Amino acid sequence: MIQEKPAILWLRQDLRLADNPALQAAANNPFFAVYIWDEQDPWSPGGASRWWLHKSLNALKLSLRERGVQLIFKRGNPLRILKALTQEIKACGVYWNRCYEPYAINRDKEIKSYLTNAGIPCQSFNGSLLAEPWEIQTKTKGPYQVFTPFWKVLQTLSVPKPSPIPDLHGWKTPVSSNAIEEWGFKPTTWGQGLEKAWQPGERGAWERLSRFLEEEIETYASKRDYPSENGTSHLSPYLHWGELSPRQIWHQVSSFHGVETLPFLRQLGWREFSYHLLFHFPELPSKSLRSSFDRFPWEVNTDALKAWQTGKTGYPLVDAGMRELWHTGAMHNRVRMVVASFLVKHLLLPWQKGEEWFWDTLVDADLANNAASWQWVAGCGADAAPYFRIFNPTLQSQKFDLKGTYIKQWVPELKALDSPYIHSPWQAPPEVLEKAGINLGTTYPFPIVDHTFARIRALQALKTLSY
Repeated sequence: MIQEKPAILWLRQDLRLADNPALQAAANNPFFAVYIWDEQDPWSPGGASRWWLHKSLNALKLSLRERGVQLIFKRGNPLRILKALTQEIKACGVYWNRCYEPYAINRDKEIKSYLTNAGIPCQSFNGSLLAEPWEIQTKTKGPYQVFTPFWKVLQTLSVPKPSPIPDLHGWKTPVSSNAIEEWGFKPTTWGQGLEKAWQPGERGAWERLSRFLEEEIETYASKRDYPSENGTSHLSPYLHWGELSPRQIWHQVSSFHGVETLPFLRQLGWREFSYHLLFHFPELPSKSLRSSFDRFPWEVNTDALKAWQTGKTGYPLVDAGMRELWHTGAMHNRVRMVVASFLVKHLLLPWQKGEEWFWDTLVDADLANNAASWQWVAGCGADAAPYFRIFNPTLQSQKFDLKGTYIKQWVPELKALDSPYIHSPWQAPPEVLEKAGINLGTTYPFPIVDHTFARIRALQALKTLSY
């Protein structure tokens, strides 16, 4: 029954109308939605993510306005803001979908405690995972630390079908709001590439999913490792910001093609596994899960870090990936593994440095996935890749970008160089370099570290650890 007092929908990483459990609960009353920019969050979204958030919130505001619902913006401490709002409008309830980051869990517990003690109904929901992190346990009732058995259990669960957009009844009394344009989310150093590459918002998410299902999923397994191919889904930022729910993707993909979709669904499983790890091991973003790595002899080399960040390592595939990241806010998954391996194993720089850079430059920067994946590559996390497995960036380039198509797109100073030398310009004869207009050390750098030397150094560093 529609009540006279309004409810509050507190939006976070669930910026959609369909299959939104908190919105469904709020819609039982006249309600308005609020997005709070939490300035206390230690993992506040980075630059590329803020660009996405700005676009997505404006798109959602328009969708809600079309249905007569206000979306207001507030900046500051969420507890204080929700206290003020509930008192101002005499709210009949506050509803939100759960976040699983350690800071968010503690913050939300405090808010729920306050609302309960104040006699204000409140409820949180699972709006961003296929299963709650505590619902999948080993036989000894502990958390999984290896992906494959976790994935086997996840596949046995019944994933609820997504729900449609309910009838919405907006609270008619205007509620004061900040101007999101004053939050400074638009990037000052880059942004045009983001504009060309992405369409944030729920509508853009469904267009991207539809295109993937109609044109690309049948070749996903065969093309996903080749960065010059349009072989991946490009759904990760939409999933991170909740413009699509994992339940929507799971059911759309499963019903559309069946068993051949398992390689893609497995990627959803890795995302679930990452949240499982973050929930049970809250220090995941800052501390190696394998305690032996606390003694690893990491290097301190600001010049090498800068070369890696700016795509000037002298290894074309690494440089192409880092430049793609800076230009588009994304990077092909195979190349992500190569550039991450290069940072921690060729340069012996701490994986946290890479995690921080990705956090600032990825539009899909997700705390759980980012931390778990960096630890996997570094060899110090759950289900970690063996540390002695060190990607050779030249061989990876030859295998997955044979003609250098991807490299030529993002490292244009090498566009006149063909295979095999485009994978290792330092091995090209002088006349080949001259014909291609390349002056090593001037127009393109020499490798900042020799692969053979780096591999031996990394293996020697590994020997200093005890398991």
